[in-house]
Amino acid sequence: MLKKQVFQIAAIYVPVKRAKTLDAEKVGQIAETILEKGPMPPIRVRADGDRFVLVEGLHRLEAMKALGEETIEGYLVRALKH
Repeated sequence: MLKKQVFQIAAIYVPVKRAKTLDAEKVGQIAETILEKGPMPPIRVRADGDRFVLVEGLHRLEAMKALGEETIEGYLVRALKH
């Protein structure tokens, strides 16, 4: 079972391929929801040396950045071996 952790937003790397899917309107909607209802489901990241790589939750991460937050709740998942 995964355990929620708090991650420094600055330590999370967003892969370029994933960043290209960013929808600014969706980020704004999620930021409004966070302000109204509180935190969203945790994001998922994987460890990569001294940083973390975003696996899931791009729009939630960007919404928290837009709100000026420095940390975000997430789950640390293992990278899949191919």
